[in-house]
Formats: sequence, C-alpha cells, structure tokens
Amino acid sequence: MVKLERINIAGTGCMTRVISILNQKGGVGKTTTTINLAAGLAKKDLKILVIDLDPQGNATSGLGVEKMDIVKGTYNALLESVPFDQVTMVTSTQNVNLIPTNSDLAAAEVSLSGVEKRELRLKEFLVSNLGSYDYVIIDCPPSLGLLTVNALVASTDVIVPVQTEYYAMEGLSQLLQVVQQIQTGLNPTLQIFGVLLTMYDSRTSLSEQVRAEVVRVFGDIVFSTVIPRNVRLAEAPSHGKSIFEYDKWSKGSKAYKALTKEVIQRGN
Repeated sequence: MVKLERINIAGTGCMTRVISILNQKGGVGKTTTTINLAAGLAKKDLKILVIDLDPQGNATSGLGVEKMDIVKGTYNALLESVPFDQVTMVTSTQNVNLIPTNSDLAAAEVSLSGVEKRELRLKEFLVSNLGSYDYVIIDCPPSLGLLTVNALVASTDVIVPVQTEYYAMEGLSQLLQVVQQIQTGLNPTLQIFGVLLTMYDSRTSLSEQVRAEVVRVFGDIVFSTVIPRNVRLAEAPSHGKSIFEYDKWSKGSKAYKALTKEVIQRGN
C-alpha cells in the first residue's frame, strides 16, 4: 500500500483550494459529492467553481444545465485555449459557477496525447483565473488517464470517495500510486485531503465492516462524516438540484452539511 502523506501547502501562495474528487471506479458517489460539497460550501457564502471533467457530464446536468445546449466547455478550454469567461457558466445554485462538459470531451484523451505539455493544460488554463474563487471542485472521470492527470496537476487536494460495499478497496493502491507520482514529478503541493465513505447502509454489517477496514488502512485521513445510502440523494440530480435545494431535511443533506463543515475545518 502506498504511504499516505499530507503535504503542507502553506507558503505556496495558493489562496484557492482546488479539489479533485477522484476514484477510477464508477458509481462511488464522485458526482454526488462534487455537486453537494460545492453547494454546501456555497451556502457558507464562499465562491465556488465546479469543473466537469467527466465526459458523461453528470455534474453538468446535476447542476441544472442541459448538455445539448452547451456551446463551449471543458474540451474547448483544454484543447482550444478558449478564454475562461467563454466557458464558465452561472448556475441556479447561488455562488456556484460551472465549466460544463458534453460528449465532445470523450475525444479529449486522444486529442491531448499529441499536445505539448499535455499534463499541464488545465493548470495553465486555471492559473490566472482563480482569484474570484475560494474553492474549485473538479469532478474527475472514472479512469486514471490524461484528463485525471490534468486534474491532479492543477489541484491542491484530492478527495477519494469509497463506496462501503464489496471490493471497496479494489484499485485504491493504483490510484494512490498515481497521486504519489504526480506529487513527485509534477505537483509537489498536492495532498490527499481525505477519504470519504459513501453509500453507507447502517442496516447491514457489510457497511460497518468496510468502514472499519478503510479506517484501519487509512487512519485519520478518513473523514468522520459518512454519506448514507439515501433515495433523496439519488433523486436530486435528475431535478438539476443539490440535495440542499431538493430536500434540505433529508439524511443526505445533513451528511453533506457535516462534510462541508469538516472540509472547511481541515482546510484551516
């Protein structure tokens, strides 16, 4: 297992936290966490930018933006150097802006492979445009390809959602090796900000067993907050809303409110 190490970013001059939500497995709650952490932070009167870097575009639609209506988005930012303000949208969630994506991004992995400094494209795009935001949240694709590498090079932090079900630990070693390689070669200020347990079902012994195993392996890097399996959380994206807008009294809303608080505390 790769050793987890917190890297102090104090003194680097980075005022904006750029957080990649990353797990190469699909269906673990990456997009749900992206949308609801962004909305939770925004409720604290913080300015948030969400970058949808997953060709599936679920963060885009989950924030109420119709993918078919997108003229320019992440593909144009990465491959065509389109100006920041031309790819950034205001969303219906107060204090949350979005760089959206649509199916065009599916071609980015191939297109980027022939570009000079291809790992730095997102970082170079963002570097002079972060001053307006307190947090940038990147919804990464379920892979460890060039899009994910771009996200990690541009980020200060990584949050890893882990589903509390069978095979939860599968692939995490490879993921952490990639993070460590980025730390060593391209982004020494990158840190593992936390491991987040998702889809927790208190009615099953399996969820508790997985939780205990994740805590045993990762220790205090695991967030105290656990995201429950919750129907309202699953429904909210189809309405283009965060859980706070869709059902603020639900268990999912309470969990993401607690996560927001924990993220802010860890960042101080």
